[in-house]
Amino acid sequence: MLVNGVHHRTVWLDGHSVKMIEQNLLPFAFQIHDCPDYRATCRAIHTMIIRGAGAIGSAAGYAMAQAFVAGDDVAAAKAAIEATRPTARNLFYAVERVMAAGLSGGAKLAVAEAEKIADEDCTACQAIGEYGAALLTHNCRVATHCNAGWLAFTDYGSALAPIYLAAKQGKNPFVYADETRPRGQGARLTAWELGGEAIAHAIIADNAGAFLMARGQIDLMIVGADRIAANGDVANKIGTLEKALVARHFAVPFYVAAPTSTVDAACPSGQAIPIEEREPAEVLYQGGPDENGVMRTIRVAAPNSTAENPAFDVTPAAFISGIITEKGIFKPENISQALRP
Repeated sequence: MLVNGVHHRTVWLDGHSVKMIEQNLLPFAFQIHDCPDYRATCRAIHTMIIRGAGAIGSAAGYAMAQAFVAGDDVAAAKAAIEATRPTARNLFYAVERVMAAGLSGGAKLAVAEAEKIADEDCTACQAIGEYGAALLTHNCRVATHCNAGWLAFTDYGSALAPIYLAAKQGKNPFVYADETRPRGQGARLTAWELGGEAIAHAIIADNAGAFLMARGQIDLMIVGADRIAANGDVANKIGTLEKALVARHFAVPFYVAAPTSTVDAACPSGQAIPIEEREPAEVLYQGGPDENGVMRTIRVAAPNSTAENPAFDVTPAAFISGIITEKGIFKPENISQALRP
């Protein structure tokens, strides 16, 4: 995607370093973060300098390649990378592929495999956009949750890819972007992306979706996914389940957009998906620039309270209208068909 007229991927390999867009600073500042070794890339994934299914998959693949290039203990590196974000299937998918390539052919093949995974992520998201755009009618009103745009993948995005293409086709979509507490990926990242593409949108509070659906102001909802079980259950950013329940009640089509690399064939159902628990501070504090542009963090919760912070929830397959992949749109219960060659 273009930023100030310059094409950027979300993450890429530059020599032995992994470069990535520093997403914690967006939308207030645009900076490139440098990770000179796999340990630094691990820290960037865990601290959400880079986040989103495909993006952390590509970053994890690059991190695994970095370990081979540096001659590190690759088994230890693999374990460290996989511990950064336990829910995200794309991360494990990429690490497994690069590990296998490196063990069979050394650092050169590991790097080539990591680059291949990143390229495949871009191609898959382009195809998701093409299949998904067919669901959008002229002047349709689309709701999103979290950020599944190009920042969440190597490029193009999943849930936002159909919206971008529909806009280019002249369909004039309007997007309601959930703020997505506690980190505000909708308010900060999705809105920033949509503004850059001149797509009409409004940021809404997380708990406003039911009200808008009740008034008939949302025509469909598209979200991303961090892991899809074999039975079609979907793990995505916390709050997705609530939106799916409301959408079902008001007969609003609810779609999930994800490449097949997000599908975990070895995971029988959503009950088997590990749910990441993140730091309470993400709930208790918020950050942003002060009047001088300096990033500050302030407490926004009761001083003596603690918090629980599950990062994801699981939406049962029965609540999902379809899963948009690079191979077409599948009913959730048929998602295993998308894995066939």
